[in-house]
Amino acid sequence: MAGTLPIVVFLLLCTAGEPPALRLELPARDPAAPSGRAFAASLDGLSLEEREARVEEAILAGNVPERLRNFRPVVLESGGRRLRIEVAPDHLGVGSDDDWFRTPLSPAAARRLCDRLRCLPPTRRISDHVHKSADVRLEPRPIPPSPAMTTPRVFLEHQLMIERDLGSRGRDGRLVAGQKKDVVITPTLDDRADRVAIYGWHRPDGRPIQPLYTKHRSTWVDYSHGLRLVARRALLDGAVVDLAEVATSPDLAALVSDEGPFPRERFFPSERESETDPLVEEHRLERGVRAWVDRPRDLGTGPIHLIFYALPNGNTLEQTYGRRPRGPEDWRSGIQQIGAQTSFIREHAGDRRVVVVLLENDLKSWPAWRKQHPDSAIVAMVDRFRERFGRSRTRIALCGHSGGGSWIFGYLQATETIPGDVERIAFLDANYAYDTARHRDRFVDWLNRSTTNLLFVFAYHDNIALLDGKPFVSAEGGTWGRSRAMLADLDAAFDFGERVEGDLRRVTERSGRIRFYLLENPERRILHTLQVERNGFIEAILGGSASEGGGYRYFGPAAYDDRVQTELPKVVSYIEGQP
Repeated sequence: MAGTLPIVVFLLLCTAGEPPALRLELPARDPAAPSGRAFAASLDGLSLEEREARVEEAILAGNVPERLRNFRPVVLESGGRRLRIEVAPDHLGVGSDDDWFRTPLSPAAARRLCDRLRCLPPTRRISDHVHKSADVRLEPRPIPPSPAMTTPRVFLEHQLMIERDLGSRGRDGRLVAGQKKDVVITPTLDDRADRVAIYGWHRPDGRPIQPLYTKHRSTWVDYSHGLRLVARRALLDGAVVDLAEVATSPDLAALVSDEGPFPRERFFPSERESETDPLVEEHRLERGVRAWVDRPRDLGTGPIHLIFYALPNGNTLEQTYGRRPRGPEDWRSGIQQIGAQTSFIREHAGDRRVVVVLLENDLKSWPAWRKQHPDSAIVAMVDRFRERFGRSRTRIALCGHSGGGSWIFGYLQATETIPGDVERIAFLDANYAYDTARHRDRFVDWLNRSTTNLLFVFAYHDNIALLDGKPFVSAEGGTWGRSRAMLADLDAAFDFGERVEGDLRRVTERSGRIRFYLLENPERRILHTLQVERNGFIEAILGGSASEGGGYRYFGPAAYDDRVQTELPKVVSYIEGQP
């Protein structure tokens, strides 16, 4: 088990007996960083996801009191074995020693932070032993229930109550307990990612106010919750072990769990039956918008490539994500396969962590939706997920197919200039709404601002295509006509060259940053969705990168076919504000 830990920890053991107490490995706190009260005030009015993104960013940047950084030992015994664990002296928070703010967190945010800090939340048994071992045991301070109990204002009110009771006793890093309930881990929730487990808030005599409770949804976060970090490094009978190995061992789990051992896949994702299975979250946004977020289970520490894919007219999230069709009537499930294409992209994207946000509206048409709602609501959608994954980490791509292009133009028209963190815009047969007067200068300005910004446009000769023997698109109104107008506008500002590959004309700006993929259509077919199906989404995202063309060819055979699943993935629903 020692081999699962970083080698530096093992060397400490070899050279100095028991390793010294752990210290939270975070950057030094910037004296100019917001204090606790100021930080709490900055969270007012934000959604849970926006709020937690700011908390995570602040903690990982080092805006954490010194008093929280040095862990304290707690000893557990069972079956003649002795386990020394190390825990944070208090619940996690943001700010300085003089003014800090304990920050209640959802289990998802708690897990992300624990993964980054090589820690775990406590179990019920660990929570009991932390209280038993505490240097300072406070009397719990409940606040009467109300709708405001989930707001930062009440979080701060409770913080000030705790600090008045604690006085100077917590400033020297002593182990403090009784101040909050613990967000805990429990084997009973391994198949319920939509729930949060809470336990504790012990009275000074050791009796917990809160028995283990798992009926709140995972988005329920109130003032009484706190995250106590427990280091994964532990000592079992004097030998360094990974606490997760102990928790999953049938012979050792009783040391840390009074509910039996945990399944190994909870802590060791590589041992899942399929470690490539995505984590797909469903979010219900305002104004009738539903989003699926396909993200890797481990986002690592590098930049996040946040891709927005606005759905085509008439399609649902389920159909767009895709699976094996179950018959001719199920054809929509097999024509885009964004889930399988995302899997291909993620494998070929190197160090970049790829997160895809698929967006559907209740009218199944973004042009129709925009007639009823302001374009500023589209900017709010982008900002929501930008904050969720950390504004400083995200680079954004805007992508849409068919009517989804209207969503992109709505975003552009609601911003004075295209933001600097938007690095890629791709229209997959989707630029019907292009207008010279409204859009040309925005694109030119954005492309001139950074040599890393990319604009890709995919279109086919649709004004000669036939539906029931008749043309159905005008010469100017289809994507063929709009793309030719768009190319003419940009040709005045940039230098283009052209390459012909069969029916495909590639018109490309000399550096490759602006690309038009123009499909001739001698057979007068409808190629609208084929442009996506035949590796279009892959090319839209990997084109212009070091992975371009690796294992695929645009408008060639589907390179992702072996990744298409027979069933849709399990989707975890998040509904803000609902317990």
